[in-house]
Amino acid sequence: MRTDEFDFILPERLIAQHPPERRGASRLLHVRGAELSDRLFSELPSLVREHDVLVFNDTRVLKARLFGVKPTGGKVEVLIERLLDGHHALAQVRASHLPKPGSSLLLADCLPVTVLGREGEFFRLRFDGAEDIQALLERHGQLPLPPYITHAPGAEDVERYQTVFARQPGAVAAPTAGLHFDAAMLAALQTKGVQAAYVTLHVGAGTFQPVRAENIREHVMHSERYTIPQAAVDAIRNARARGGRVIAVGTTSLRALESSAREGELRAGEGETRIFITPGYAFQVADMLLTNFHLPKSTLLMLVCAFGGMEQVLAAYRHAVEREYRFFSYGDAMLVERFTAGARRP
Repeated sequence: MRTDEFDFILPERLIAQHPPERRGASRLLHVRGAELSDRLFSELPSLVREHDVLVFNDTRVLKARLFGVKPTGGKVEVLIERLLDGHHALAQVRASHLPKPGSSLLLADCLPVTVLGREGEFFRLRFDGAEDIQALLERHGQLPLPPYITHAPGAEDVERYQTVFARQPGAVAAPTAGLHFDAAMLAALQTKGVQAAYVTLHVGAGTFQPVRAENIREHVMHSERYTIPQAAVDAIRNARARGGRVIAVGTTSLRALESSAREGELRAGEGETRIFITPGYAFQVADMLLTNFHLPKSTLLMLVCAFGGMEQVLAAYRHAVEREYRFFSYGDAMLVERFTAGARRP
């Protein structure tokens, strides 16, 4: 398939620059094949059933962006992609001249860092002080807002670009479908008899990268870490046994589930995934997907097209543009039911 088949025209005014006034005060487009329903996110409890299970990604976004200088005085920007241990990390580095292995950087005016070498598109860095990197980032780092958000991160973003259930630090981008949920919504779902399960996938910066290859099969996915706890496996099996459905909250939760189930059965454990889900993929776990609206030509849009039907999802995107839904991280949501050609809807 060609990458340009996943393109669409998006007016810039529809790119949400700030979150809604409160969590959950957003719109929800319900997609059941060709059937589209304009809803509010607050109506979600009416769209799920007793014994369904919602699978959330509990990753926590790091304050992963740091600014500094090279010994020459040249400016440098560092985006931590992955913490390797308490003193080593992989990072994207932006500078007029990229640093060489063995060179040093001074970040945030006080953090000495040694460049150890390159690993593909990333640099391997060593933070030379005694303190743990995670603590240093919390104190000196900046929240890494997506490139399409034009303002510098402020107090609003520190709170709202983080889910209320975030607890496993390691992401450089939020699992944005989860941003809609507040404590009241989680309680309402529990009251209805909907289970909650938690997996972890640490979202990397590659999630914002468009597919540049003309043929999507030539695209190479970035690697991300995921964990499937036994409690999540048990909750999904329990939902299935009671006739409930599995609802993945976000493409990251879906990717974690499908990565674990590639051998045919969902299993607890940890791993690395480069799974690239495109139309024609046979899904193993999820029945429904709650997700935001994604960038044109992105791997995430391709995943949603694979899940909800390519023609159907692209039609939903055109509908969303016409009805002026808000797009991307701080935008509105879609609830997409898995599409199977010829299947009869319940």
